[in-house]
Amino acid sequence: MKQIQIVPRETIHHMKIVEKEILSKEEKEVLRQLWNDEYPARLHLKTSEDFELYLNGISSTKHYLLFNDSNKIIGWTFTFLREDEDGFAIILNSKIQGKGNGSLLINEIKNKNTNLNGWVIDHENEVKQNNEFYKSPMPFYLKNGFTVLTEIRIENEKMSAVKINWRR
Repeated sequence: MKQIQIVPRETIHHMKIVEKEILSKEEKEVLRQLWNDEYPARLHLKTSEDFELYLNGISSTKHYLLFNDSNKIIGWTFTFLREDEDGFAIILNSKIQGKGNGSLLINEIKNKNTNLNGWVIDHENEVKQNNEFYKSPMPFYLKNGFTVLTEIRIENEKMSAVKINWRR
């Protein structure tokens, strides 16, 4: 009788992070789709030109792409400079959230930076393109050592968010 070894599902998935300064056209399209799928509808980037405009508004950009074992991009974090401040953003496919993948990406950029600033939607009334509610990632940032700067908010037609900061 042949023995079958049962491997726990978690050990099958091998994520890899690839650091890039320049994204290919294909990568940009995948990332724009990820952005549109996971961020609130108000932040929708309709065309590849919209995505380019966004990227052109930031400088010193470093991209960290999270690939699954099928070589598909399922997560993305990037660091940048805007108005003399070190910024970052992170987007994960919602199917892989809550499994340590976001922390994997955050730790990657924490290792390479001493200071990170971002904006976090801190309420649950934003709707995604698929009509599901956008879940605030605030608990994730708190768990990962970020400080909430409650007195600094952004309120405009695109978003209602609070500033967060991490310092080594």
